[in-house]
Amino acid sequence: MFRMTTLVAALALALVLALGGVAFAEKAYINGIDANYPPFAYVDKSGKPAGFDVDSMDWIAKKMGFKVTHQPMDWDGIIPNLLAKKIDMVCSGMSITEERKQKVNFSNPYWNVKQVFIAKKGSTLTADQILKGKLKLGVQRGTSEAEALQKDKEAKGYGYDLRFYDSAPLAIEDVLNGRIDAATMDNLPADDAAAKGKAIQVVGVYGDPEDFGVATRKEDAELLKLINDGYKLLMADPYWEQLKQKHLAKK
Repeated sequence: MFRMTTLVAALALALVLALGGVAFAEKAYINGIDANYPPFAYVDKSGKPAGFDVDSMDWIAKKMGFKVTHQPMDWDGIIPNLLAKKIDMVCSGMSITEERKQKVNFSNPYWNVKQVFIAKKGSTLTADQILKGKLKLGVQRGTSEAEALQKDKEAKGYGYDLRFYDSAPLAIEDVLNGRIDAATMDNLPADDAAAKGKAIQVVGVYGDPEDFGVATRKEDAELLKLINDGYKLLMADPYWEQLKQKHLAKK
C-alpha cells in the first residue's frame, strides 16, 4: 500500500509539474518583415533577419518575456498573412495609414519618416518635373507611397509612368542603370543606399511625413499592450540610442 501511495503521489506531482510547465510556457510570436528594406528590416549576407526593427523587437521580446522569430515575406502580402494568422505582427517599417487601420491595430508610433524622390547623383530633376513630366517612376509595390502615387496620377492627371518593384533597393538599382528616371521611397532607405556608396541623390519630397508602428490583429489586445509597454521601456534605455547609431546614423 505504501509503495502504491508513493507511486500515485509521484505521478500526481509529475502531472502538476507538467501542467505548470504548460501554463507558464513562454509565449512565442512571429514577426513578418520585408526581406529587403534596409536599414529597418532585411536579410543579411549570412541569411539572417537583421535591421533596426529586428533588433528592437528582439530586445522587447526578451524584456517582456516572450519569444519572437522574424519571417521574411513579400511586402504586398504581409497584411493578408497577418490576418490569416500566418504571422502575429508586422514590425518592419510599416507606415500607419487610415486604410491599414481599418484592417489592423497599430502600436504607438516609434519612428517618423518622409517620402522622397531620388535620381542619379548630379541629376537636375525636380519633384515637379517628376510628377508632371512623362517620366518612368519606380516605387515598391504594397507601400503607402505606391497607393498615393496611383491615386494622384488618376486624380491630378500626372504624367509619370509607374513601375513597381519588390523593394526600394531594386528600384534604386534601376535608377542607376537607367531603366527608370527616378524612384519614390522613404528617406531612410535612400539615405542607407547613399551611405553605402550608391550614386543617388534626393531631388524632392512627396506627400506628408508618416509614422511607423507595429501592426497586430485587432483581437490581439494583449500582444499590442506588450509591444507598447516594450517600446516605452526600450526608448528609455541607452540601447535605443545604440540602435540608432548602429542602423540609422549616416556613415
